[in-house]
Amino acid sequence: MTSVNRNIIQKLAHYPLRYKGLFLATIIIALANSFASAYRPKLISEVIDVAIPSKNIEFLLQSLYVIIGIIILEVILQFIFIILANTFAQNIIQDIRDDLFKKLVYFKLSFFNNTPNGVLVTRAVSDIETISTVFSDGVVMIFGDILKISFVIFMMYTINWKIATIVLAIIPIMIVLTRYFQKSIKRTFQDERSLAAKLNSFVQERVTGIKIIQIFNREKAEFEKFQKINTQLKEAHIRTVFYFAIFFPITEIISSVAIGLVILYGGYSTMNSIPVNAGEIIAFILYIQMLFRPMRQIADRFNNMQRGLVGAERVLKLMDVDEIIPDNGITELQHIDGNIEFEDVHFSYKKGEEVLKGISFQVKAGETIAIVGATGAGKSTIINLLTRFYDIDSGKIKIDNIDIKDIPLQNLRKKIAVVLQDVFLFNDTIYQNITLGNNTISKEQVIEAAKEIKLHQFIQNLPNEYDYEVKERGATLSVGQRQLISFLRAMVYNPDILVLDEATSSIDNHSEALIQEATKKLTQNRTSIVIAHRLATIQNADKIIALENGLIKEIGTHQDLLQNPEGYYKKLYDAQFSANLDS
Repeated sequence: MTSVNRNIIQKLAHYPLRYKGLFLATIIIALANSFASAYRPKLISEVIDVAIPSKNIEFLLQSLYVIIGIIILEVILQFIFIILANTFAQNIIQDIRDDLFKKLVYFKLSFFNNTPNGVLVTRAVSDIETISTVFSDGVVMIFGDILKISFVIFMMYTINWKIATIVLAIIPIMIVLTRYFQKSIKRTFQDERSLAAKLNSFVQERVTGIKIIQIFNREKAEFEKFQKINTQLKEAHIRTVFYFAIFFPITEIISSVAIGLVILYGGYSTMNSIPVNAGEIIAFILYIQMLFRPMRQIADRFNNMQRGLVGAERVLKLMDVDEIIPDNGITELQHIDGNIEFEDVHFSYKKGEEVLKGISFQVKAGETIAIVGATGAGKSTIINLLTRFYDIDSGKIKIDNIDIKDIPLQNLRKKIAVVLQDVFLFNDTIYQNITLGNNTISKEQVIEAAKEIKLHQFIQNLPNEYDYEVKERGATLSVGQRQLISFLRAMVYNPDILVLDEATSSIDNHSEALIQEATKKLTQNRTSIVIAHRLATIQNADKIIALENGLIKEIGTHQDLLQNPEGYYKKLYDAQFSANLDS
């Protein structure tokens, strides 16, 4: 076993230790099954050498009944063993998958921005599934096979030590062959898993971006890329099968050689008047089959384990990633007034490339402020920092004069609701997408909130109303309808601070009118931050912050900022007004 594999097994060891009782029960069943299997050829030998020559029908029938009983017992024990071994493995897999997903959902957004979704899906599903072979078809089964081999060798020596020694002389060849096979197959397993992850990632991205592919007529080009990766995966799998195709026939040849040597010994002994019984020869032929089958299986299981360890290495590498936002806050907030302050905040997504360059501003409780600027100015970044999706490089962000780092993360985000332009809806009912599984929100609250923002009638007209399935990403709803549901979600959570991130662009006039009405209701008596490209929607804001290249250019009301003919906001407004006239 390599040091890498040993390290992987050590990291996984605490999972099976949780199920020591189940593991012990599995081993006891394996022990009983191995002994029963190994004892059967000895009984057959006694029937041939004792019962038949003695012409004792009663003894013969008794022996046959015992043999049949042992076979039935083996079947029952094997059934129990398989159930226990797989239950043991699946318990472990469930725990690993739970631990991985529990960690994933707390990772920073930057991790997900830099890691393809397909890779994460492969780690959380396919790679973890391969780990089950380490336990179901690996450790437990190998232990059972070793027990069977040990009992077979013991029984062979109790029958005829000379023939047993001849048979065992073949085993070193099998060991050498197995070791070579193990090393060769590990490389192909690694290639196969890597290409499978690459293919998963490719398909995930293309399915998500299918609209772009079709708009730009990239179907053929993307199919050719898919074919290339798919062909590489096929070739990697064929290389794996190639090694198996060589290994198993060779083991059959070695097994046949061992049987041939036993028959040769029996023939030589008979011709030279050396005592040897026919029952012994038959028993040894059966023992050779029983001996080489688990040895072959051990090799196969070791390689299945190798496949599982390759998957485990990738999963553990992901579990070792430290991408969780530090959550050391101890100041639990029951209610906040909503005063927000940014003090000389610097931030960069990549080192050396500042997105925010020392910005400072204040938002008083109950105020509605708007942040405007060109794409890439840093508007959405401000929201990401306020909700601590990222931590700032320097400076301070305070809510009610408390540094947000001193507030527990869950408590902080509970006080802030964010309505995004690109609304994400789960493949679930409208009701579940609004409440997000929060059982403290009643259906009556949802209906009341929907009536307030004039969305109730629309939902009532849908099949199954609030139980209507919106399908993946809300594909069955329009952009405006999805945004209205996002508003409704924010409303039922009743936050102290509301953030509308570009929530009024790319929608029809009717939906925009409903959203403007909903915005008035949502922003009433709570601190609100609005980011919008349509400057007409934010003219009533208490304060507007004009942002350019990570710097605050101006702060003021809509009317005040328009008074400055050379001001940045005035230029943005005039440019947008002219564009609207042209269209």
